[in-house]
Amino acid sequence: MASENPDVAVAPVVDNGGAESSNGKEEQLESELSKKLEITDVNEDGKEENDEEEGSKAEASTKKKKKKNKSKKKKELPQQTDPPSIPVAQLFPSGEFPEGEIQQYKDDNLWRTTSEEKREMERLEKPMYNSVRQAAEVHRQVRKYIRSIVKPGMLMTDICETLEDTVRKLIQENGLQAGIAFPTGCSLNWVAAHWTPNSGDKTVLQYDDVMKLDFGTHIDGHIIDCAFTVAFNPMFDPLLAASREATYTGIKEAGIDVRLCDIGAAIQEVMESYEVEINGKVFQVKSIRNLNGHSIGPYQIHAGKSVPIVKGGEQTKMEEGEFYAIETFGSTGKGYVREDLECSHYMKNFDVGHVPLRLPRAKQLLATINKNFSTLAFCRRYLDRIGETKYLMALKNLCDAGIVQPYPPLCDVKGSYVSQFEHTILLRPTCKEVVSKGDDY
Repeated sequence: MASENPDVAVAPVVDNGGAESSNGKEEQLESELSKKLEITDVNEDGKEENDEEEGSKAEASTKKKKKKNKSKKKKELPQQTDPPSIPVAQLFPSGEFPEGEIQQYKDDNLWRTTSEEKREMERLEKPMYNSVRQAAEVHRQVRKYIRSIVKPGMLMTDICETLEDTVRKLIQENGLQAGIAFPTGCSLNWVAAHWTPNSGDKTVLQYDDVMKLDFGTHIDGHIIDCAFTVAFNPMFDPLLAASREATYTGIKEAGIDVRLCDIGAAIQEVMESYEVEINGKVFQVKSIRNLNGHSIGPYQIHAGKSVPIVKGGEQTKMEEGEFYAIETFGSTGKGYVREDLECSHYMKNFDVGHVPLRLPRAKQLLATINKNFSTLAFCRRYLDRIGETKYLMALKNLCDAGIVQPYPPLCDVKGSYVSQFEHTILLRPTCKEVVSKGDDY
């Protein structure tokens, strides 16, 4: 027995070949197909909606990426302007300033390179090293700019004031914490050192002049003392090369436990291997025997040790942690300097105690010097700039009392030419760092 299915009609048996039965099957197939088509339509609609959602998500993500890219562009490090005006600290937002040129120790000091103990000592000194490197970066950027603008016909006063104003901007001058370390020396021709124009000086730089530009920067009293020579006439090129290569030799020879006299002998040998022809006459370049490099201390440009530039100097040794200004002077004259011309450089004696002063004006000037310069060198133009007037008698009184030391210009024979190059080096526990080294020299 079979049960009845209410959805299926029972057709009577006829002789027409089952036409009615086949029609019912066709209707059933059509209804099933239509249902399947509806399902596929729904799926496709869903897919389209999903595709649209995914497309909108992709667009949103690309927009986010664009925003991220824009934000990355905004975070790019600022570039220095021309002329320089952005403080160096803003160009290095991480607070880490570029390391100088590294030179390895040699011979008996090779072990220092890999010593863990010495590396730890360096790590402890990192903040101080960073201050020195900031001052060095200011020096590099300022001298690059000055070298690009100096030309014959410029007033020496304009050269110095442009240089000093640029230093003040880039180092963010702040009392005794950051600023200029000593007056800008721009000694010409036979004047070897310690000349800068006093107010009202009308000296003009000439095409045939040999100018030594010696200026310093400091952060927290950590001084960069670095100098170079400018000459427009190519006949002076061998003279400049002599002092430049002699300075490089001095730097190469310097190191912990090295005797100062050995450095002087090496410098002299290189310096005096050069000759220069000036207006048809040949001169052997001579090391100036009474000028020296020197050790540097905090707020102390001359810290006690001298680095000779001729043989026969002191047997004293260089020591770990010391700073040195390695500088050499090559001359076509006698190779010996004497004090001459009007004084412009002065410096308070580092170890001076209390000295009673009778002149009230001298007491007032000393207070100004203590506040603005302490034991850093200064010049008359700097006193003029901070508003001091009619101070020459008081300044002489301070010099006579031994509180302030005058540093008159140092000159070889008139008509001769002197060149100078100088770098500041640091004798780190593991290596020697030429902190003021740049792409220029």
